[in-house]
Amino acid sequence: MNELTHRPKIFGIAGWKNSGKTGLMVRLVSEMTRRGYLVSTVKHAHHDFDIDKVGADSYRHREAGAHEVTIVSSTRFAIMHELRGAPEPSFEEVLSRLAPCDLVLIEGYKREPIPKIEARRKESVNREPLAPTDPHIVAIAADHVITDSDLPVFDLDDTQAIADFIEKATGLRG
Repeated sequence: MNELTHRPKIFGIAGWKNSGKTGLMVRLVSEMTRRGYLVSTVKHAHHDFDIDKVGADSYRHREAGAHEVTIVSSTRFAIMHELRGAPEPSFEEVLSRLAPCDLVLIEGYKREPIPKIEARRKESVNREPLAPTDPHIVAIAADHVITDSDLPVFDLDDTQAIADFIEKATGLRG
């Protein structure tokens, strides 16, 4: 199953703030990993974010002007790349930097032309459906009844059914 010589399968989770994207992502990573797939994730943030603690050595390296800061331990490594005014990397550039894997799950990147499922929750800040204007949305996962779409609709919490759908939609299985 882990033939890593080809481009990985890519599938996205799109939705407005508080639509349940992150919870669905976490459950899907667990489920797909349990099924034996090597899964990577990409999350798009719309604002300045930081993964360093203020005062940590890596933070101090970055603040001093380092272009990339790599933190390595016996359990993980992370590479932070400071743009320093350069444009945000394209979606394809980000994908090209990932290590080989079977599946890349994308959170955010609403406008990328990749197959994606739209997450919807009643408590969402914005309830405007994305599916009618995005031909790349292939299904909807919601915590309420959906009547405005002909796309497949899943319960937002039915991780197994959504994982089955992603396997079929990406060609990972049958």
